[in-house]
Amino acid sequence: MKTFANRLSDLFKTLLPAPFTIAVVLTVLAFLFALIWTIPADQEIWGYSLFLASEWESGLWNSSLLVFAVQMMLMLVLGHVMALTKPVDQIIGKITAKFCHSTASAAFTVTLCTVAVALFNWGLGLVFGAIFARKVGEYAKRTGFKLNYPLIGAAGYSGLMVWHGGFSGSSLAKVADAGHIQSLMVGLMPAEQIALLPTSISYEETVFGTMNLTVTLILLVALPLFMWMLGKVSDNYEGPLPELRSHNVSNEKIQGAEKMDHARWLGIAFGLVILGIAAMKAWNHPQCASFGFISPNWINLVLLGMGIALHQNFINFLNAVDDAISGAAGILIQFPLYFGIMGIMKSSGMVTMMSDFFVSVSTETTYPIFTFLSAGIVNVFVPSGGGQWAIQGPIIIQAATDLGVSIPKSILAMAYGDQLTNMLQPFWALPLLGITGLKAKEILSYSVLLMLLGFVIFIGALLIF
Repeated sequence: MKTFANRLSDLFKTLLPAPFTIAVVLTVLAFLFALIWTIPADQEIWGYSLFLASEWESGLWNSSLLVFAVQMMLMLVLGHVMALTKPVDQIIGKITAKFCHSTASAAFTVTLCTVAVALFNWGLGLVFGAIFARKVGEYAKRTGFKLNYPLIGAAGYSGLMVWHGGFSGSSLAKVADAGHIQSLMVGLMPAEQIALLPTSISYEETVFGTMNLTVTLILLVALPLFMWMLGKVSDNYEGPLPELRSHNVSNEKIQGAEKMDHARWLGIAFGLVILGIAAMKAWNHPQCASFGFISPNWINLVLLGMGIALHQNFINFLNAVDDAISGAAGILIQFPLYFGIMGIMKSSGMVTMMSDFFVSVSTETTYPIFTFLSAGIVNVFVPSGGGQWAIQGPIIIQAATDLGVSIPKSILAMAYGDQLTNMLQPFWALPLLGITGLKAKEILSYSVLLMLLGFVIFIGALLIF
């Protein structure tokens, strides 16, 4: 097992540079492919190169896509902020003391809780799982029970294999925004065909659709049981367990206007007001019964209110934001590059070419499978559900429309492929590795096994439904 993990880790180091470098390489490749395959017969290379460069620059600063980038950053940061609240920390501590007394029981409990939380918010699930895994390690060191700590680290990372089918799934949240699908296809489809596309796809058709609910329930049962079985046969870890962290309480005297920063009543009241506004928006929405009120902005509004209320004052909330903000750096700097790639692909006609290829080799049954497999491959190089949607979204909608395949099912196929290979791509594990003190190669051998189980579940669902 360790040999396999070491080889896999070495392979990633050999083949994959930093995610930003990958985004730059993909940009260059997209530009070159467009220049070679799509140049009109009546244009010179220099003139067409300038045209593509201009379209790339326009894509970088596409206002609607930049809004999307900020929405995804806030989902990660506010989810992380939630995970740093005292109530969440206390809940984790109580669950650890009650249910985590062996590698098997800890693996089951951490996986079950992390998957459930990640279905609500991926940023919260990522940091919650990391903190939970570390708490279990600290508890094992304190009480002396035998623990396979890397397996527990993999359990804490398991939420990244289910997140895209949950409330904060990038593509699912974005297509729920009114007008997003049609605006995404401007310039790719005739106006009369765009008019036939749905203005939005609600969570009733994706997150709460029959296929996704079935997949979610199976994952909630199968993943914890699978990790429990692994824990039964692999508790022979000899490495160090984490030391108990101390929390220093500041004795700094608070005076004057600073008292407002530390006022519990003000922080809790403001957080509850925000949650009240979110509740009213949901209740008064014309599509309340079908969850039409759920959008990236509504999710972030709820996370903002809960984060402030649970931190109880503004200073604690802002300190948590300071801790969380670095995790969003990848989204901030990489997403515009993906938007630029989309600008090249749309303006050159490469989106249409790729969708035509999928249509030519697919049937109504096989198209979701091809979408799932291609999404899994793309995610290795573009480890971001939002960035991946920016590139693959137009291709998926165009091909699904041409083949007459369900657009919601096609989007979910992409979501499943994207989240599956997170178990192979260690990019999003970086926060967990920092919190737990583990190395990527220590958790990869177990997360890859989770990926193989997930592959069977997702393929089965796409074939059955």
